Amino acid sequence: MKHRYEALLVLNTQGREDTVKDVIDRLESEFQQEGAQIEQVQKMDKRQFSYVGGPLSAGYYVNFVFNAEPHSIAKLRSKFKLDPEVYRQSYQRLQEKKERPAKKMAKAK
Repeated sequence: MKHRYEALLVLNTQGREDTVKDVIDRLESEFQQEGAQIEQVQKMDKRQFSYVGGPLSAGYYVNFVFNAEPHSIAKLRSKFKLDPEVYRQSYQRLQEKKERPAKKMAKAK
C-alpha cells in the first residue's frame, strides 16, 4: 500500500547555480524510477544554514510531496546518500488526503 511522504532535500549547488533545474529534474525522475508518484515539487530557493556543520554554508532547498511504497524510502535514502549533489535529506510520512464534504449553504428565505 502506498503512503504519502514529504522529502526535503538540500542540494549542493556551490559553483553550479545555473544547473539547479537540471538537478531537480534528474531527482524527480529518480523518484519515479523507484515507483513514486509525485504530487508536488516546491523549489524553496537557496538559503543560508543557521549554523555551519560542514563544508557548505548554504544550500538549495527542494521539497517533494509524493506517494510511494514504504520500502522505496530506504532505496531513495541510500541512492541519494551516494549522490554528491544531495547534501542533506529528510523524509516524513504525511497524513492521507481526506476529501471534505461540500459545505451546506444556508437556505434562502
